[in-house]
Amino acid sequence: MQERIKDILLESIQVKEEILRNQVGQIEVIARLMIDCLKKDGKVIAFGNGGSASDSQHIAAELVGRFKKDRSALAGVALTTNTSILTSLANDYGYDVVFSRQIEALGKKNDVVLGISTSGKAKNVALGIKQAKKMGIKTVALSGGDGGEIVKLADVSLVVPSRITARIQEAHITIAHIICEMIEQELCQEQK
Repeated sequence: MQERIKDILLESIQVKEEILRNQVGQIEVIARLMIDCLKKDGKVIAFGNGGSASDSQHIAAELVGRFKKDRSALAGVALTTNTSILTSLANDYGYDVVFSRQIEALGKKNDVVLGISTSGKAKNVALGIKQAKKMGIKTVALSGGDGGEIVKLADVSLVVPSRITARIQEAHITIAHIICEMIEQELCQEQK
């Protein structure tokens, strides 16, 4: 069992090392996009399914609450938290529109939409990104594997170099933490 534990840790490290070698620039582009959005009184709107739904909520919590610094709240929203909205949309219109319909209602021009899907093939995430683009909202996709459809739709995409869902999710939250730290560093320099 200890050997398998070591193998899993090494897999996770190797994925992050590849991101370190090849995707630091993409992380910076995403961070700058979100910083610009927040400077213009926009909000980061995040969404995904399953573990990616949890990541969306985690990111919104880091922005509204705090990451490392005690500071003013930053605007972050996860579209995965209101069960009445999610279930009514799924019941009345189908699950595919649970994010796009919320973006239609809540999205504004200075916002950034963050669609997260480990495969990039989640239809509801793709439709959410399409709706944001239709409204002139900047879009970001976090994916894995071959990237799927969402990376072709988004303004900025980052594909984690793995096909293992757990390794992709681990990398997504690491990337999100880096972005949150860059946001705080840029926007909250004067606060402790």
